[in-house]
Amino acid sequence: MILHGYWRSGAAYRTRIALNLKGLTYDQRGVDLRTGAHRSAAFVALNPQGMVPALEIDGAVLTQSPAILEWLEEVHPVPPLLPAGAVDRAHVRAMAALIGCDIHPLNNLRVGKALRDTFGADQAAVEAWAARWILPGFEALERLVGVHGAGWCFGAAPTLADCYLIPQVYSARRFNVPLAAFPRLLAVDAAAAAHPAFLAARPDNQPDAD
Repeated sequence: MILHGYWRSGAAYRTRIALNLKGLTYDQRGVDLRTGAHRSAAFVALNPQGMVPALEIDGAVLTQSPAILEWLEEVHPVPPLLPAGAVDRAHVRAMAALIGCDIHPLNNLRVGKALRDTFGADQAAVEAWAARWILPGFEALERLVGVHGAGWCFGAAPTLADCYLIPQVYSARRFNVPLAAFPRLLAVDAAAAAHPAFLAARPDNQPDAD
């Protein structure tokens, strides 16, 4: 497998976590979003949307991290990243979607660039924009982890929800979003910091990192 990603991309980060949790071996190809490498002819031939991650597998290319993570769960079910029961699986998917649909897309690199280039936002305004979406999402997730968590977002082992949460916590810190009001999320973050799969996936541990 070849993972095309950008070291600081939240979507690529969550994909690395899932691959590592599954114990899978993969090569990495850096796609520097800052230099426009994602718009190159070679990369657009892989992913017409020109976004990361893209995962090459057996002659096919998978795109969109939610689809990649679901594929991983179907094809490599051990260890599971979704619980056994249908209702529990829906809860985990909802926690992941809370981040992947309602928080992350609004504070990724291209949105920040649009805020700066189109609307003249300075760094303080960009950080306020990010906090506007991160804080209410984390407030809801803090309550959900209080109901369902037992060391991780759901239960006592990592799930897809944790694959989404840890990159978003990383992003929140980059935007100087205060996190003291979320002790349960910080406890999950601390557990991840001691877990080899999450540690290996950290942005600063990637071959294309600055």
